[in-house]
Amino acid sequence: MKFTKSLLKTSAAVALVASAQAAMAGGHGEITVGYFLEWPMPFEYAKQMGTYDEEMGVKVNWVSFDTGTAMSAAMASGDVQISVSQGVPPFVVAASAGQDLQILDVAVSYSDNDNCVVSSGLEIDKDSAGELAGKKVAVPLGTAAHYGFLKQMSHFGVDVGSLEVVDMAPAEGAAALAQGSVDMSCGWGGALRRMKEHGNVLLTGAEKEELGILVFDVTSAPANFVAENSDLVSAFLKVTADANAMWNKGGDSAAAMVPAIAKDSGMSEEDTVATMSTFVFPSVEDQLSEKWLGGGAQGFMKGVADVFVNAGSIDSALDNYAGNVNTGPLAAAGN
Repeated sequence: MKFTKSLLKTSAAVALVASAQAAMAGGHGEITVGYFLEWPMPFEYAKQMGTYDEEMGVKVNWVSFDTGTAMSAAMASGDVQISVSQGVPPFVVAASAGQDLQILDVAVSYSDNDNCVVSSGLEIDKDSAGELAGKKVAVPLGTAAHYGFLKQMSHFGVDVGSLEVVDMAPAEGAAALAQGSVDMSCGWGGALRRMKEHGNVLLTGAEKEELGILVFDVTSAPANFVAENSDLVSAFLKVTADANAMWNKGGDSAAAMVPAIAKDSGMSEEDTVATMSTFVFPSVEDQLSEKWLGGGAQGFMKGVADVFVNAGSIDSALDNYAGNVNTGPLAAAGN
């Protein structure tokens, strides 16, 4: 199996720079926040409207990433203070390697918007998934898509060691699938839509959830930054929660947000609406419930870590991940 060395190297690199978190950029009146292109979310409306800068009283610089693992490295180096919509698996990889990160909220749940697509030319579906043995697969290692890939292969009884797994960001994987240079590709968002033009998924979102494959992202930040800037973090989460609430109202309220979100995510308005129709943005109350940050997320992270350890993707898991969830700023934002 060819992916283990790459992910272990990533974990080691994160661990080496985990102590390098920079002092709060507030001394310069600004912070930097990471996010994803082609991943439309309500916060982007507030981003376009300048609401974060106004409500937080600092200039917010935004930088886009291809994967959550890159977000972890940027937070470890101090280049980024907050990451929006980081996948749980890359968060777990970093935390397991010793990086002191904290989950601040549940950014989005999206079981139908993160998946693996098999080339249509193979004519393989869930009833013939065993035929994937020996095939070449593009997977963004250490991400939610990677975790889902491992769980699906386990479900279908496909030995991952029999596959040629190539580490590719979703956009690269989509292109490789279109060119026929890989047999299956895993990813999310706009890249997943393009993958589906050249193949089919093995399991739907609902079918994955039945297997315990939850797919959700979080807002994350280095623990030191949160401790030193709790009010600033709460203000950030409050703006995000207000944007989510506006979207969740639906109707004209949500429709008014679409142009700004589409512009910010680099997508057409039609694709933006189609993508977001598969997203769920939990309220602050829901996020603080037992299902999510009240215990469910912590247990899920332990499960993800154990799967990665068993697959040889990371060296070891933490005993538990309770210390990697900080609900204080979100609770303050809710109040």
